[in-house]
Amino acid sequence: MAEGELPDVKVAPPGPRSRELAKRLEVVESPAFEARRDARASSSGAEQAPIVYARGSGSNVYDVDGNRYVDLTAGFGALLLGYAPNVAIDAARAASEELPLALGDVYASELKVRACEAIAALFPEPGARVMLGLSGADAVTCALKTAALATKKMGVVAFEGAYHGLSYGPLAACGLAPSFREPFAAQLGVSVTFAPYPSKSDPRGMAVALDESLSAVRAALKTGAIGAVLVEPILGRGGCVVPPASFLPALRSLTDEAGALLVLDEIWTGMGRSGTMLASEHAGVVADVICLGKGLGGGVPISACVGRASAMEAWGAHGGGAIHTGTHFGSPPACAAALATIAAVRGGLAERAAELGAQWTEELTAAGAAGSPGAWTVSGRGMMVGVRLADAGEALAVARALLQRGFVVLTGGVRGDTLTLSPSLTISTELLSAFVRALSAAVAQHRGA
Repeated sequence: MAEGELPDVKVAPPGPRSRELAKRLEVVESPAFEARRDARASSSGAEQAPIVYARGSGSNVYDVDGNRYVDLTAGFGALLLGYAPNVAIDAARAASEELPLALGDVYASELKVRACEAIAALFPEPGARVMLGLSGADAVTCALKTAALATKKMGVVAFEGAYHGLSYGPLAACGLAPSFREPFAAQLGVSVTFAPYPSKSDPRGMAVALDESLSAVRAALKTGAIGAVLVEPILGRGGCVVPPASFLPALRSLTDEAGALLVLDEIWTGMGRSGTMLASEHAGVVADVICLGKGLGGGVPISACVGRASAMEAWGAHGGGAIHTGTHFGSPPACAAALATIAAVRGGLAERAAELGAQWTEELTAAGAAGSPGAWTVSGRGMMVGVRLADAGEALAVARALLQRGFVVLTGGVRGDTLTLSPSLTISTELLSAFVRALSAAVAQHRGA
């Protein structure tokens, strides 16, 4: 199960071939991405020119200049089983040769039937119904539609620091960065109230108290206009923030009292990444609707909105006039990949994520404490881990220094000061320990220690 090789950096990244291809892409791609790189370079004082991927294998990715990296992002957390070969990719390939596309919600494939059965079985109570999509944003869109149909209330409570995707329904509820939604606010047409996301205490005193968060939720619900409370059980892109244990149970009680739906975005936390099949299992909470994506297909695009029967029955009250579907929703290759991924996670990967993640977090915490004063703090659960540095500039600079050492990481957090780590669940302990050493060296280099 454990896989991957140590980095092998032959040419200082980005190498000449990566630079050439990046320049070609810059000419034809949206200018937003180059503008973002320029802003990050200015903030960090470090070059942000990209490498260009060539291929992947297990927990390694190779660039077009022949460098081998340890990938601690795993396709934004989607590659639960690492790069091919793996059972999900193999299953999708076999299905594509047999039947690449069925007829969506008109004439399904057998693989769709089996996938929906398996996904419904992930829900903590019987009778759940499933609606498939391609992306996590599709699943969140479907969940918000479900809440509107079931409650006849259009308002939504979401949380600061949360990320649910950038298509229009989820964008309105995106609390990570106001700049994502503000240019389009007039078109969104969704009433969203943002509450602070509670976190456990941390050494820098930036934690949000549980009472403060719940008071904001309670006040919004009292208006009578809220149909859904949309929440990540653990903030993902927002910095791998674990809330107090009583947070989700309190939201469950508040939504029940107000006649709203509790919608859990388990797109990142689900499918074993947080150490259980669903992160909400830690809190013993049953949501009305759960959104799955990212790792559900092991890297093949598929997502799901799965809800309890009492919530989902609203879709049948319109004589079929209200539907949520798309050409490629529930394609046979995607359904085959989901079936294989679910089986693999149930075969011990969730337990491995819990055990390995706890060991890695302990190792990272010890190394941070041993470094320069306040070197970093660590948060998260399972194999979603956040390493919070001094500020956003340092996080970007350290991420760049890690790339030079052969480790691919992303930055996140509300302040942009956190390395958000989401490796494959099959990565070897050797690579995780090697990263800890590389991180210590990169931080020491940046701080001139």
